[in-house]
Amino acid sequence: MGIHNEIFRFLRRNQGKSYKFNHIFNHLRMHPSERNILREALNDMEVSGKIIHDGKFYALKKEEESLLTGEVSTDDKRNYIVLFRDTKNRELREIIKVKKGQVLSAGDKVEFRISKKSDTGKVFARVERVIRKDLVSVTGTFEVRRNYGVVYPDSRAVKKEIYIKPGYYGRAVSGDKVICEILNIGEVETGFNDLEGRIVSVLGKAGEFDTELDAVINKYGFTEKFPSEVLKQSGEIYTSYKSGAVDADEEYREDLRELVCFTIDPEDAKDFDDAVSIKKTESGEHIIGIHIADVSHYVKENSAIDTEALRRGTSVYLADRVVPMLPEVLSNDLCSLRPNEDRLTFSVFITLDGKYRVKDFRITKSVINSKRRFSYEEVQSVIDGSKGDFKKEILLMGKLAKNLTKVRLREGSIDFDSREVKFILDENRQIKEIKIKERLDSMRMIEEFMLLANRCVTEYVTDLIDKHGIQLPFIFRVHDDPDTDKLRDLSEYIKQFGYSLNVKDKQSIKNLLTAIKGKPEEYIINDLLLRSMAKAVYTDKNIGHYGLGFEDYTHFTSPIRRYPDLMVHRILFKYLRLFGGKDGVPASDINPAVSDYKAILPDLCKYCSAQEQSAVAAERESTKVLQIQFIKNRIGEEFDGMISGIVKFGMYVQITEYMTEGMARFRDIEDDYYEYDEQKHFAIGVRRRRVFRAGDKVRIKLINASLETKKIDFLLVK
Repeated sequence: MGIHNEIFRFLRRNQGKSYKFNHIFNHLRMHPSERNILREALNDMEVSGKIIHDGKFYALKKEEESLLTGEVSTDDKRNYIVLFRDTKNRELREIIKVKKGQVLSAGDKVEFRISKKSDTGKVFARVERVIRKDLVSVTGTFEVRRNYGVVYPDSRAVKKEIYIKPGYYGRAVSGDKVICEILNIGEVETGFNDLEGRIVSVLGKAGEFDTELDAVINKYGFTEKFPSEVLKQSGEIYTSYKSGAVDADEEYREDLRELVCFTIDPEDAKDFDDAVSIKKTESGEHIIGIHIADVSHYVKENSAIDTEALRRGTSVYLADRVVPMLPEVLSNDLCSLRPNEDRLTFSVFITLDGKYRVKDFRITKSVINSKRRFSYEEVQSVIDGSKGDFKKEILLMGKLAKNLTKVRLREGSIDFDSREVKFILDENRQIKEIKIKERLDSMRMIEEFMLLANRCVTEYVTDLIDKHGIQLPFIFRVHDDPDTDKLRDLSEYIKQFGYSLNVKDKQSIKNLLTAIKGKPEEYIINDLLLRSMAKAVYTDKNIGHYGLGFEDYTHFTSPIRRYPDLMVHRILFKYLRLFGGKDGVPASDINPAVSDYKAILPDLCKYCSAQEQSAVAAERESTKVLQIQFIKNRIGEEFDGMISGIVKFGMYVQITEYMTEGMARFRDIEDDYYEYDEQKHFAIGVRRRRVFRAGDKVRIKLINASLETKKIDFLLVK
C-alpha cells in the first residue's frame, strides 16, 4: 500500500491539476525497474475510483475537490443546516437536504458538497459523510516548543501529536489539559502529513483531579452543557405543564392515580423513570404493573430537545456526577416519577399464572401518583424482615421476582455477576471511601420486572408482524452468539484452575459460572467470559438475545436516560393507536405511518450503539481517575492484592479491598528473572521456579499513581 499512499499524497497536494505518468514517476524518485509497479498502482487506483485517467493524464476525481467540512445545526424552522467557513473565514450556512435513511444530529462534523436544484436553482447542501466524533476534537496535554505548540492527545484513535500554530493557542499555556480541534481531519486516517489543530478550550492543569475528569467526559464526546435553545425550550415546556393540571382526560390515557405504586432506585438517584405495582387476583394469579415515565409526551420528534437527546444518545453516570441526556428540569423533575405528584406514564400490566409464566399483558398510556420513593437499601431491609411501608406488596414482589428468575434461568438465561465499585464522597467531593457494590435482592427484583416489561413490549410488536404479515419497523436489543475462537481461548485458560468448557454448549457456560461462585478466581473468569461474548447492540433486525435467552427483546424502561427507549415509546404508541381494536388494517394506513421509521432506524440504531459504548468507556475511565485520586497519597503503603492477569512484561494486580488495578513489572522483582509461558498462562522464575498465576494472592507496595497517565504501578513484596 506504500506506493498507493505516495501517489494519493502527491495528487492531493496538487488538487485540480493533472499529471502525465513520467511526471509522477520522476516526482516519486522511483527506480527505472519500478515503472511497471507504478503503472499497476495507478491502474488499481483508477479501478477503485480513487483517481481518474484521461488520455495521458492522471488526477484525483473532481468530486474530491468539491467536498467541504462543516458542523450540523438547526434553524428556527427545525431544518438541518450546515455551518462552515469560506476562504476568507466568514461563517456561512446552507440548508441540508437529508438523504433517505441518513441520521444527523446537531453538532455532527460532516463532509458535504453544495448543489443546486435544476428546476429552481435553489442552493442546498448534501452531506456525504459524518466524520467520526472522536477524530474531530480530542483532549490532550499542551506544550509550547520554540515557535509552535504541540498537543499530545489522550485518544487512542489519534496516535500522532498535533501541531498548533501560535495564533491558535487560545489561552493555553504549557502543561494545560485542552480540547483541540483537528483542522486537517483527513490526515488522521491517511497518515500522510503532520496533524494540525487549534485549541478550542482549556480544561485546567493536566494531572489535576477535576481537570482529568472533565477531560474524560470531553474525550468521549459528551458535555454537561446544553445549547441555549434546548434550555429555553425545556423551560417553556416545564412552565407550561407546571402551570396547569396533568392532562388525564386524553382518550387514550388511563387514570391510575389511586393505584398503589412506588419507585425503587439507588439512594442518590434523582431521575426516577420506573414505578411498580402488584395485585393478586381472586383466582390466585398476579398482575405486575410496570409504569415508565412518558418522556415522549414532552419531547417531540425533531424538536431542539430531541435533536440534542439523539446527539447524546444516553446519559452518562460517572462516579461523582451525571451527564444527562435531557436537561434537569425534565430528567429530574417533570418526567421523573417523584412521590405524591401526578406523572404521565406508559404502563405495562403483566398477568402471571401459577407457574410464574406470562399469561397475558396489556399496554396503555396512563397517569400515576407514586405513593413512595424507596431506595434499594430500604426495600432490602423490608425483605430481610424489618417493618416498612407497603411491606405486603414488597414481600409479594420479592417472591414473584425470585420465581421469575428461576424460570428465566431454566429457559436459557445466563446470570453474569460482575463487581462494581462505589465511591463515598464528602460535602467537598473528596473521596472518603471505596466500597464494593453489593447486588441486593431488591436490585434483582427491579431488574427482573424491567426485563419482563421489555420482553412483553417486544412480543406485542412481533405478534403484530406475524398477524398482519408486514415487516413493521422497530428497535430491538439483540445479543449475538459468542465468538467460538474466544471461547476456545478461554477454555484453554481456565484449565489452570481445574475447569473445563464446551464452547458449543450454552449449558456448559452456565455450569462454569456456578462452579466458580465464591472462588478467588470468580470475577477474573467472569470478566473474561463477558469479553468472549458479543456486545449487545440496538438494531432494526431481530436476531434474539443470546445472554438473556429471549427471542424478543428491546429497551423500553429508561426513556429519561436512553434515546432508544424514547424512540421505542414513540413507535409503540403509534402501533397501539394504529392497530388498537382493529383486526385488519389497510396497507394504505400502515405504510405512511411507518415509512419514516423504516428509513431512519438502521442508522439511528448504529449511532445509539456507538454512543452507549462511548458512555461505558467514559464511566470506566472516570472510575479509574477516582481510584487513582483516592490512593495517590498512599505511595509506599502495602496492600493485599490478587493477580488479575499476566502479560510478557508483568502482572496486573488488583487491590482486593478497593478493586483498583495496576501493574507489577517483572523487571522490578529482584530475587529472580521471570518468563511468561503463553501456553500455560503463568510466569515462572528461571532460578527459583516460583510460579505466578491469575487468581494468586500477593502482597504489593504502591510505588506510583498518576492521574495524568492514568497508570498505577506496584512492587511485589511477597
